[in-house]
Amino acid sequence: MDSTLQHKKTPYFMIAILFVGAFVSFLNNSLLNVALPSIMVDLEIADYSTVQWLSTGYMLVSGVLIPASAFLLTRFSNRRLFITSMAIFTLGTAVAAFAPNFGVLLTGRMIQAAGSSVMGPLLMNIMLVSFPREKRGAAMGIFGLVMITAPAIGPTLSGYIVQYHDWRVLFEMILPLAVISLLLGIWKLENVMEQNKSAKLDYFSVVLSSIGFGGLLYGFSSASSDGWTDTIVLTTLIVGAIALIAFILRQLKMDEPLLDLRVYKHPMFALGSVIAIVNAVAMFSGMILTPAYVQNVRGISPLDSGLMMLPGAIIMGIMMPITGKLFDRFGPRILAVVGLVVTAISTYMLANLQIDSSYTHIVLVYTLRMLGMSMVMMPIMTNGLNQLPTRLNPHGTAINNTAQQVSGSIGTAILITIMNSVTKTKAENLMAGVDPATLTDTSTAALTQQALLAGIQYSFFVTLVINIIALVLALFVKRVDTSAAAISKLENQDNQDNIASKTVTN
Repeated sequence: MDSTLQHKKTPYFMIAILFVGAFVSFLNNSLLNVALPSIMVDLEIADYSTVQWLSTGYMLVSGVLIPASAFLLTRFSNRRLFITSMAIFTLGTAVAAFAPNFGVLLTGRMIQAAGSSVMGPLLMNIMLVSFPREKRGAAMGIFGLVMITAPAIGPTLSGYIVQYHDWRVLFEMILPLAVISLLLGIWKLENVMEQNKSAKLDYFSVVLSSIGFGGLLYGFSSASSDGWTDTIVLTTLIVGAIALIAFILRQLKMDEPLLDLRVYKHPMFALGSVIAIVNAVAMFSGMILTPAYVQNVRGISPLDSGLMMLPGAIIMGIMMPITGKLFDRFGPRILAVVGLVVTAISTYMLANLQIDSSYTHIVLVYTLRMLGMSMVMMPIMTNGLNQLPTRLNPHGTAINNTAQQVSGSIGTAILITIMNSVTKTKAENLMAGVDPATLTDTSTAALTQQALLAGIQYSFFVTLVINIIALVLALFVKRVDTSAAAISKLENQDNQDNIASKTVTN
């Protein structure tokens, strides 16, 4: 294994280059959702389920490739990985920008996803090796600004562009940024991470991972629209679950697993991972339920609903670096507890939204919720990663990214199902109490509106329960010891365990 490349100074310029690349790839993740109806009209696509593949396909490719990022980060230099990934992403963006039909556009999106999937884990690992553990909070706070703010402003930016420009501008504005990032990477990027050039890829693990995570992501994302009894949904979920179980068992037996699940032997990483998963369910579901209320209950336009969520994204972006510095000073528990209390209170307020709730009230409550969320994710994740030996950093970041993507998909599907079920029941009850002869289009629309409001309120109450679970778990978080003696002991113990594991395997 190559020796760790040492730098006398933190490579800030290099990290800035990586931030540009990560920002455009994260922004691209949520940029297209608002534009799907416009793309349907322009490319003459008959049904929404077809155009939805521009989002679903992107998510599936990312979900399949992120677990392999641990191997890629171990086997290849960070410079080669970034340049290759950004070149693939740039190619996909160009293909999508000039796509003459839906097939080419979908191909461009898939290529984009293949390029961007490793970007998050790559940047996170470089941050981990570039800063000492006791200063990682501030660094990871900056990373959180990119990771969360970029996709959060995506819908607002997309809404504006779609209303006043052609949807192709969404790709055309990203293309020059991607090219600049690629050229800067070729010019200035250095290698700061260890490499294991003898690492071998277990292709069977890749197959199991692809079927497992891909099946679950597709099944849960489709369940919200096709229903849980749909044959394809059930088949993909069952096959995905079986493949995932087989994947986990195989990783635990391997000397050099694709994804080293032994990171969960470290208690603070394991606890932080569980809290992050639970919190991701609450965060992603809120990003779905709030627009559903704003647009379908209140009748506010997509652009205005996007602008309504923008202050929350800005607050979250401002708070991320601040939260990181507070983490370095006070540790993760107080931040996570305060953040989850704020999140729970604001979620309760969202569960009590009414048909006539004011625009200002909705903005304030949603912004308050984003403020709470900003205090939880990065401190909890950073504290968990601080407990891992350096060798396991790629596996820890890959697991965190994969777990959040899968849990966000699962949580969104379940909560949308709950919303639809409650809405349907409430609508039937309301209709039963009204004389059919007196129903008009206006009164029917009003009853439907009330039923949908009831479904959204109930789903937010379920989200509140999820928030409270995360809050209880946060009470057990302990600050990881990052002293030189503790780190030395951790690394020595990991070396001994690794040698012992290889001896047993051989």
